[in-house]
Amino acid sequence: MRKPLIAGNWKLHNTVEQSCQLAQALVNDLSDVTETEIVIAPVFTALSEVGKICTESPVQLAAQNCHCMDDGAYTGEVSVPLLADVGCSHIIVGHSERRQYFGETDHFVNVKARAILKHGLTAIICVGETLEQRESGELFEVIAAQIRGALEEITAEQMAQVVLAYEPVWAIGTGKTASCEEAEEVHAYIRGLLHGSFGTDIASQCRILYGGSVKPGNISELMAEEDIDGALVGGASLKAEDFSAIVRFKKSLKMAPH
Repeated sequence: MRKPLIAGNWKLHNTVEQSCQLAQALVNDLSDVTETEIVIAPVFTALSEVGKICTESPVQLAAQNCHCMDDGAYTGEVSVPLLADVGCSHIIVGHSERRQYFGETDHFVNVKARAILKHGLTAIICVGETLEQRESGELFEVIAAQIRGALEEITAEQMAQVVLAYEPVWAIGTGKTASCEEAEEVHAYIRGLLHGSFGTDIASQCRILYGGSVKPGNISELMAEEDIDGALVGGASLKAEDFSAIVRFKKSLKMAPH
């Protein structure tokens, strides 16, 4: 049984003070949650202070990105050891905004993921297609290339520390959400790719999150799907009430079609 994971990606929002206020509200609201794993990803400048607030709470700390090298002449970058030092247990890589605005390739996502795993942290690896790719029939080809590229040279043993996140680019920050059936179709396809590469056990254990305009109003329906194991939440993670409601989603049974 895969434990649900709800991750909040705060993106480029909130000062240190605002981040601490939001983190404290979440720690207060979610202190009794045990059945769902909770992760929040503030901006780099707030990680240290937010990490202190999250200590000894169910809320875990993530970074939104990292560099693949541990140290050296890489001005402006932040390494995995430095992120671990301020309390990060998870790091997001391959987010569509990194790919779109900063030209990050599948290979670069892969070397960063391997750096994360080398240091014992959990890599949340994002994949997803644009609307143009979906409409042109390239959906599964794109997803397969991204998955295979991101997981190159990652071992079956390391896959225990990998979380995948499917985020259709056209559904991020647009208010549009893939239907539950559309999301499940891709999640099931990804799990099939994992089965082919790593075998049944790894495929059945790996958690695959959905990202793309997740809200309190649609989380339960999404989580009723067999292969959706949680959510990578954007805008709704910036409001404690909304994010807490998503974390506390009501488990519901998927209704069989008539």
